[in-house]
Formats: sequence, structure tokens, C-alpha cells
Amino acid sequence: MCGRFVSARERRELVEEFGIERDQVTEDVAPDYNVAPAKRVYAVLARQPGDTGDTDGGQGGRPVRTLRLVRWGLVPSWAKDPSAGARLINARAETVAVKPSFRSAFARRRCIIPADGFYEWRATGDHGRGRSRKQPYYMCRADGGLLAFAGIYELWRDGRLPGDDPRAWLWTAAIVTTRAADDLGWIHDRMPVVIAPGRWAEWLDPRPGSADGLREAMLPAASAGLTARPVSTAVNSVGNNGPGLIEPVETRPGTAGEDPRDSGRPAGSGPGRPSGMLF
Repeated sequence: MCGRFVSARERRELVEEFGIERDQVTEDVAPDYNVAPAKRVYAVLARQPGDTGDTDGGQGGRPVRTLRLVRWGLVPSWAKDPSAGARLINARAETVAVKPSFRSAFARRRCIIPADGFYEWRATGDHGRGRSRKQPYYMCRADGGLLAFAGIYELWRDGRLPGDDPRAWLWTAAIVTTRAADDLGWIHDRMPVVIAPGRWAEWLDPRPGSADGLREAMLPAASAGLTARPVSTAVNSVGNNGPGLIEPVETRPGTAGEDPRDSGRPAGSGPGRPSGMLF
């Protein structure tokens, strides 16, 4: 799964990187080194003028690449109240096309969630009283480049407000995850699907039938270019933030910070295990 990530790029950088045509963000979001569920995050969408929830009319008749803020934790349009979003922060690539909570969004409301990197925790074994200690790792591109997480988004209607009131629509999203790469799977068995730049348009396409074939395309591929490093357990608390959270920490030999492949045995890997996560 993906339960925390880093979003530290400025809005102007995202507008340029993703070729944004319509910027619907009215206020910048401060760099966040500990993005947790229920926080607002940047999302890249392709919206057609007149789509449900849009109040500005759009431009032309084609899908327009748009930047806006969404809340992390998807609330299905049919949910009775927004509390459902607390549980739906990730959507598994293997079932996103068929699971009732996600299938409608996957069909026509796919998005990209920009990230600098993400955290995963590796269990270190029993540390007394049946409790397992976990070491956090930060995973990012070795070249410092941006990651484009595969996402899906939904709009939930607050019936207490008129439809033309922007506050009547709650925009929420989930991150699509897949099986981890062999080279990173020893830390955790799941990680986000990352969309390669050459396929951004295909992933964002909101037209009917655009999801055909995407399920197969989400199978894990090579994860070359990603690196992982152990970081402070300070990231465990959502109240902690700042660039210090992604600084590497030293770990003792034989502890959670040591790649088990260094001893000749890659933990969690085996015959036939997929390698990577890029779509």
C-alpha cells in the first residue's frame, strides 16, 4: 500500500511539467514531507467542459488538462457521507476495474498525483509482547525527478447546497498500487503504480471506453531509477514535517535497514515475481 508520500514541488513547476492548460488551484499548498490520508493534494486531470462538478464552463469541446486540489481518500459518488474516504486511500491495480467503490472512477475519472517520493515500512520481527518494530524507508527517483502516481478520483455531492456552488462538490482521490519490484519488494510487497510521461495522455483520457486495455497495461514493469533509504521514525507521526524526514539514517548491521540481499537472500522474492511498477 501507499500510506504516506512527499509532495514538495511548487505549483508553477507542476503546471510546466504536466502541460497544464487550466489551473483551478486558488491557493498554493505548502511543501509537505509527510502527506497523510485526508490531506489535500495536487492532482492532474483531463476534464471535458460541462463535466459534473465543473462550474467555469471550460474551453472548447475537447478534454482539457487541469490542475486542482483533491482530498486523499476516495469517496464514491453513491456514499451516504464522506466518511468512506478514510478507508479508500489505495486501489489495487488487480481489482480497480471491477471493485464497486472504484470501477466507475477507473472507467472515466483517472488522474495523476504528483509526488517527490513515498514511504514504506519494513517489519523487523518480534520485539517483545508480540509487537513488530518497523523501519521506515523513503523511496524516490535517484535523479531527483518527479513521480506521477496513477490515481482515480470521484466527486461526492453535498445535497444541502445548490449544484452551482463549488462547495457542493467534494473532490477525492485514491492511489493505484501494484506488486512491488524485486529490487524494492524486500521492504514492502506493494507500491504505487507510476505513469511514464509517454503515457500520461492515455491514462488521463476521460472519454468512454478509454479504460479498455489499461488493466493489462498496469502490470508491473521495470523500476530502474528508483532508490530507497532508511529514514527516521519521526515520519511515523503525522504531526512531524519538513525535509529532515527524508534524510538517511544509519542502521546497525542485521537490523531493518539492511538489504537482506546483501547476505545473499532477497527477502520476499521468488520465481515468477514481477519486477517493477512503471506503466
